[in-house]
Amino acid sequence: MPSHHSTSITDVRGIEVGHFTDTRRPTGCSVVIARTGAVGGVDVRGAAPGTRETDLLDPANLVNTVHAVLLSGGSAFGLDAAGGVMRWLDEQGIGLDVGVARVPIVPGAVLFDLNVGDSRIRPDAAAGYAACQAAVSTEPAQGSVGAGTGACIGKMFGMKYAMKGGIGSASVCVGGVTVGALIAVNALGDVMDTENGILLAGARTEDGHTLRHTNRALLAGEPPLAMLAGANTTIGVIATDATLTKAQAQRLAGAGHDGLARAIHPVHTMSDGDTLFALGTGHVAHSPGFNVLAVMAAEVVAQACANAVRAAQGLRLGDLWLPAVSDLTA
Repeated sequence: MPSHHSTSITDVRGIEVGHFTDTRRPTGCSVVIARTGAVGGVDVRGAAPGTRETDLLDPANLVNTVHAVLLSGGSAFGLDAAGGVMRWLDEQGIGLDVGVARVPIVPGAVLFDLNVGDSRIRPDAAAGYAACQAAVSTEPAQGSVGAGTGACIGKMFGMKYAMKGGIGSASVCVGGVTVGALIAVNALGDVMDTENGILLAGARTEDGHTLRHTNRALLAGEPPLAMLAGANTTIGVIATDATLTKAQAQRLAGAGHDGLARAIHPVHTMSDGDTLFALGTGHVAHSPGFNVLAVMAAEVVAQACANAVRAAQGLRLGDLWLPAVSDLTA
């Protein structure tokens, strides 16, 4: 299997990643930049999504190329950060040529982290701009950074039993073609390491130090806490340097959700706004075939989810303790 630590979405040719992490409260945003453009697709599965520019990604619609994808905390407020991404791209002369200007195409999705610290602080246009300024083509930071800063998981039985989520990345290469993923994990459910079938993080038991196994607990008749709609969400980007059509990009985003379903239990709930984007940079002329790309996409999404919670750092805010994987194993 590919190693956990040496692979990320930036292994895909034509992709850069930047994070902005707010120091005033746990929130932030992350941007995936395709400077030369990429064919984009999206698949929204969660019932409570917060998104921007997803309609234009429909294969039936006009625009083929996107220039960046925003992932942000701050719930719907965080969509503001896309304005800063657009401004940065505009300054770089990157965008769709419409004759009188170049218009950067920046789809985005947000996750809910307003319950972690002062909800009046959320990513704005300046945050999106700063994330672009910080963009690198080397391996990006993972864990409690960017869009993963305020992410938490395992909330089915209430925040007091939850754990810290985060943002993670992974990539896999087959026949010279790379598929990578960057996933911000703020799920209602638990997160598994799909390589060995071990539950990594999620809802904790009353003592706070062991995992409850949310699915098992629900099937055994434990009642879930009434959840605020949309207070959770796993969002992310899958990218490949293979050449994709818009329809294929949409299908690849869908295949990525197979990876979410392997890694997160339960997933795609009424309280999640799970949204995955897919980008094809076309830097590699050949392809192992779409079925192989789809398998690769599911694999990197599942790995990225595990990497996100592994890299996360625990958080104490007043009475609230959101331990990380490392805190429980310690």
